[in-house]
Amino acid sequence: MGATNFYMGSLRYDPTGRKRKNHAANRVKKKAVEFKPITIEVSSLDKLRAQQAVQYKSLMEEYMESGNYPKSDTSKKETMKYTGTLVKGIATMHKSNAVPVISQQEAEDISKMRRN
Repeated sequence: MGATNFYMGSLRYDPTGRKRKNHAANRVKKKAVEFKPITIEVSSLDKLRAQQAVQYKSLMEEYMESGNYPKSDTSKKETMKYTGTLVKGIATMHKSNAVPVISQQEAEDISKMRRN
């Protein structure tokens, strides 16, 4: 659907010929909004809750004040090292596949790429 000369330059119709819902010809003026500060009334239930919060501490607060919980250790952990004698070393078999070497015979088999 093409635009015709009848609708060109009109504020009520867009360039494709459809009638605009909110067009600039009949703008509606909005009323000014008055901003009022919010006043919050404190109910008796809120007062009671505030008193109980001061009087009765939460279980977490009591637990933290007691000091009977395990403290976190922030020291750095030691790196893991193999201290045994079973594994002689690590060999690369196929496509960067690391394989532990246990015996001399196994090391020779891996080097010759023998598969049993």
